[in-house]
Amino acid sequence: MPTPEFILRLRERIGHEALWLVGVTAVVLDGDRTLLVRRADSGDWSPVAGIVEPGEHTADTAEREVLEEASIVARVERLAAVTVTPEFAYANGDRTQYTNLTYLLRHVSGEPAVGDDESTDAGWFPLDALPPMPDRYALRLRHALAGGDVILDRAPEP
Repeated sequence: MPTPEFILRLRERIGHEALWLVGVTAVVLDGDRTLLVRRADSGDWSPVAGIVEPGEHTADTAEREVLEEASIVARVERLAAVTVTPEFAYANGDRTQYTNLTYLLRHVSGEPAVGDDESTDAGWFPLDALPPMPDRYALRLRHALAGGDVILDRAPEP
């Protein structure tokens, strides 16, 4: 997984100390199916997710990450949920924690294809026949599909 340059520069100054970052999860719908990618780091299926670059609007991040990771053009329809992840420690000792913004997007064009080295597969899955995925990704998917007001989920993500 490529680490954004701004994080590498921060790590030069703070070492392995915990970084608080903003991330997005992009739940893309096309009718009764959703876009999922198989993560290169874990092999898990998940919606597309990524880190917000400095100065970037989070909705733009969601659209950019979908195009980069899955070769799909999609447009944000709404912010679905705001959550906080547990702190995560990487194998090299770096620690991070995220405010995660989950967006619901609609497919505009393109067929799923691996777009970068962050995933090994990409595809459409019927909402009633999703592959197994970690609870945190399933929760974000449920939030996006819930409709209504933005969910401010203050419980720690699984």
